[in-house]
Amino acid sequence: MSTPTELHQAQVANWDGPMGEVWAASEARTDKALAGVTTALFRMADVEPGEIVLDVGCGGGATTEQLAMDVGSTGRVVGLDVSKTLIAIAEKRLDGTGQAEFIQADASTVAFPKPMFDVLFSRFGVMFFGDPVAAFANLHKAMKSEGRLAFACWRSTAENPWVGVPLRAAMTVVPPFPRPGPEEPGPFAFGDDARVTRILTEAGFAAPKFKQFDFTMNFDGVGMTAAMAVCGVGPLGRILRDQPEDVKAKALAAVADALVPFTVDGMVKLPASVWLVSASVA
Repeated sequence: MSTPTELHQAQVANWDGPMGEVWAASEARTDKALAGVTTALFRMADVEPGEIVLDVGCGGGATTEQLAMDVGSTGRVVGLDVSKTLIAIAEKRLDGTGQAEFIQADASTVAFPKPMFDVLFSRFGVMFFGDPVAAFANLHKAMKSEGRLAFACWRSTAENPWVGVPLRAAMTVVPPFPRPGPEEPGPFAFGDDARVTRILTEAGFAAPKFKQFDFTMNFDGVGMTAAMAVCGVGPLGRILRDQPEDVKAKALAAVADALVPFTVDGMVKLPASVWLVSASVA
């Protein structure tokens, strides 16, 4: 069994490697698919002019760009990500935006000179810590005493047909693959709100509040185009990446067939469900 440190190192290597490259290639499509939850998360975070915000797992900078507009010229936003590829995209995207800066670093170990952030913000960037209590404790040290956090994380795979539908289809072709354990990192590692509460309170935050938010993931295209788009965003893409080309082609064809009932006017629409999590610094 892998240790939390080994699990975390594997996640860092993946995101500062192949997964970061995949995310970069599908950035525009992913941002469009996540538009509904992004709007809801910003509404909950309620970032104000003049605040200092840490955007954890900032990716290509889409959320950092909006945060920079929200804090205005008197505020500051620091985008943090382990992927050098994504950080490069983010820096290019916000070039000339004086109140935004980017750091390629691991959120579980990055050090800031003093408690400086009013808001810890993340859109799907906090579920990949091998030791989440230690990681959030490290981030807690960077927060002002009156600070708060706001992040979005996926609920369980059972509550997210945008993952379950293509995954079940691919499993008719792809050989069995290992599933992450309940304490292992991954996109759905924070689906259990009780576990998230334990992690955050042990890390020093007050008991969090959870809001279930259901929305629709929209993907342009039909058939194989839609199948590749869906797989490019979800965990199935990582699974298929390691498969022989003939298995990959058969799996994508199976996914394309499974998406037909969800195709409307040249677009695939799949149900999705997240937790919007908020908490204050205890």
